[in-house]
Amino acid sequence: MNRVLLTLVLTLPVMSCVVRDTVEPASQEKNAATAPPNFVVLFADDLGYGDLQSFGHPYTRTPHIDAMAAAGQRWTDFYVASPVCSPSRGALLTGRLPVRTGLYGERIGVYFPREEGGFPAAETTLAELLRQQGYRTGIFGKWHLGDAPHAWPTRHGFDEWLGLPYSNDMDWVGELDIDALAALRAEGKIEQLQAALAGRAAKYAKPEQAFWNVPLLSSRRLLDPDTGAEQFVDQTVERPAEQTTLTKRYTQAAVSFIQRAQDQPFLLYLPYAMPHTPLFRSAEFADTSLAGRYGDVIEEIDWSVGQVRQALEEAGVSDNTLVVFTSDNGPWLTMGAEGGVAGPLRHGKGTTFEGGMRVPAVFAWPGRMHVATISELGSTLDLYTTMATLAGADPSLGVDGYDLSATLLEGAPSTRQEMPFYRSGQLYAFRQGPWKLHFITEGAYGQPPVREAHNPAELYHLPSDPGEKFNVAAQHEHVVRRLTATARAYAERVPKAAPLFDRRLAKLAAQ
Repeated sequence: MNRVLLTLVLTLPVMSCVVRDTVEPASQEKNAATAPPNFVVLFADDLGYGDLQSFGHPYTRTPHIDAMAAAGQRWTDFYVASPVCSPSRGALLTGRLPVRTGLYGERIGVYFPREEGGFPAAETTLAELLRQQGYRTGIFGKWHLGDAPHAWPTRHGFDEWLGLPYSNDMDWVGELDIDALAALRAEGKIEQLQAALAGRAAKYAKPEQAFWNVPLLSSRRLLDPDTGAEQFVDQTVERPAEQTTLTKRYTQAAVSFIQRAQDQPFLLYLPYAMPHTPLFRSAEFADTSLAGRYGDVIEEIDWSVGQVRQALEEAGVSDNTLVVFTSDNGPWLTMGAEGGVAGPLRHGKGTTFEGGMRVPAVFAWPGRMHVATISELGSTLDLYTTMATLAGADPSLGVDGYDLSATLLEGAPSTRQEMPFYRSGQLYAFRQGPWKLHFITEGAYGQPPVREAHNPAELYHLPSDPGEKFNVAAQHEHVVRRLTATARAYAERVPKAAPLFDRRLAKLAAQ
């Protein structure tokens, strides 16, 4: 783990009380055909492609997620827009690539604590769009798009929030923060930098709540009954957060939200804090999985999925609710056995190999879903466009997303035929149909391969080679030429905003 943070720093430039629903479930089900659908997005953190039983893991038990897959759709070729957290989450909520919104960094990969900026006010989140359609909106879990109050989710379309403002391993106690580490790097004090990072791996291996000072926050958006003006009720629930109870408390809050929805359609976003390390789970799940502590965490998340789906059933809205379970990026492989697995895919988090950006995805909508395994392209970028369309809203703001509703409901071919692979604002790879072209390959967090630009680009046929082991560019030169031209034209069409995550470097340079 020393190497993980050291790699990050070394890339920095040298400075350089609510009434419960009283409507009978049968009445709700009767009106389901005409009522706007509800949406539930269950979003794991650093969950690998191979971490679920329905995606090939032999030991983790995920019966609730697997039941969703069996009765709904399991997507085998589903992608996120970034191999790391903050840009991936921003893309899900906007339907727009991180390079378009500025939610990325060329030097700093994600937002860190005490961020003065955060989510751009100019962007319209899925929550904002759906709220304009009369939806109630709630988020219960990790935000990681800015920790200043103006950047909180309640300022960007969500009615209520309980969760962490950033990753559960940020805000170390007794350790230098990102700005201090960057300053050491800028001054060329590499030995001091390495000494400052020493010992963190041991804390990940035997995590204690006291090692991190991450806060658990709550926020509610209210409207003044006389003026209609927005008011916010913000609270620090506890600091440091009791991480062993996070999954349980997020789940309880989500269930309560469903119970309080009444006749109003809703968007429920549940971005879990884990299995991002450090790994914590409640006492009921400790030492219960064959797959160790990591398995315990996954199986508690699966329990949470079951609780949410049960709440939908009990509220009588299951038949009118689209539920999706997926992950924000691939597994953090430098964490070893506690970093998850990518199954047959190459590499993991931080990279534009398949293991970094292809994630497990399961959709369920009882009575409405075309039951199938889908091996066509899809992306979290598409959730914005798909849900907006299903809700009767204008999906045009999600310019990088596609409407997948015909595939979900009718089994029609996916409308997504291409997928760009951006890293740090640069197009590293591009997929069209079965072919994937790598212009640049690079490991992450100190793992090989070293960065290499390829000319000609490397070509892989993913259906026969999901592990990206066999470069077939020499045998298919015409495919390389065609995809190269397509990718270049694609990149030219996407305007590139300034990287918001790097702004804190300007402050460092001025000191």
